[in-house]
Amino acid sequence: MNSGNKITINDVAKAAGVSKGTVDRVLHNRGEVSERSREKILHVIEELGYTPNFYASILASRKNFNISCIIPEFNNGEFWALTEKGIDSGREYAGRFGIGVSAVMYDQYDIDSFQSACESVLASEPSGVVIAPMFRNETLKFAKELTEMDVPYVYIDSKLEEDGYLAYYGMPMYQSGYLCADILTDGRPVDKIHVIRIERDKRGLSDPTITRRTGFLDYIAEHYPDCKVENTFLDPKDKASRYRVLDGLFAGDPEPVKYIVMCNSRVHFVADYLRDRNIRTCRVVGFDVLERNLSALREGFVQALIAQHSDKQAAAAITAITDYLIMHTVPSKKDNYTQMDILNRYNCDYYL
Repeated sequence: MNSGNKITINDVAKAAGVSKGTVDRVLHNRGEVSERSREKILHVIEELGYTPNFYASILASRKNFNISCIIPEFNNGEFWALTEKGIDSGREYAGRFGIGVSAVMYDQYDIDSFQSACESVLASEPSGVVIAPMFRNETLKFAKELTEMDVPYVYIDSKLEEDGYLAYYGMPMYQSGYLCADILTDGRPVDKIHVIRIERDKRGLSDPTITRRTGFLDYIAEHYPDCKVENTFLDPKDKASRYRVLDGLFAGDPEPVKYIVMCNSRVHFVADYLRDRNIRTCRVVGFDVLERNLSALREGFVQALIAQHSDKQAAAAITAITDYLIMHTVPSKKDNYTQMDILNRYNCDYYL
């Protein structure tokens, strides 16, 4: 290695055991290089901290790269707060190459807010975009505009079935719903299931868990064809309204043991109600590691959570766009499905 602090392309080539030309082809994504050599070179680049030539490349091309992340607004302790931590981590990585990362937030219950966020991002002429989609048609329209501008974009949390995106980082949504149904029923004789859903935008255009719910319903149809599934909608902004609705649900279902599922991160809404009404005869399954959900799990008001690292998903999305912009590398996989971790009251405190 050089005796000074500057790492050169020759240092990378020597450490990787390849020629300088091979390193150059990997850096500029041209010519043929074996996947094994490519991975080894990229590992050495990261290990040695080889970045000066990337900075020089950016300055020489006079490009100021910037990545925009479009995510829903949130309060402390909500699902998207963890995603923001991932954005902060990704921002640190992108910053090594002089790339700015900004979060543009929208009201997930208001399509106009989402449209405004998209317009703001387009006006900023982004180099890349991370999208957490809520409104299908508007997201597809936005994605088309990004494609026309030759701007790479990555989906996180959920994705739309179209081909233009650079990558997706998140759970396999359909399979997560299928898994959820298996955990909820657990081989028991189940006659009725209550699917608790969130009241979203007034025009009914936002339904981010539809793919997960489809997987859930397909499992029930296959394994419990005579089981009745009832949907109940809760107002996320009005606790009194939620309690009135749940009071009606319990009054209308005489069965003491109720099977309840929420396909989003708000299962604590149900848990709060059960706790306040001192009801412990329900089997409840939900998603995500919010502290309120974990507390409900520990206390026995929720029997299982299907967990994911949304922070790692956001960081990976920003890293993918950064590597695409700087090294012209495309993620080895388009759909990067993250693990589906099953938590109960006995292992949740050890989840990292």
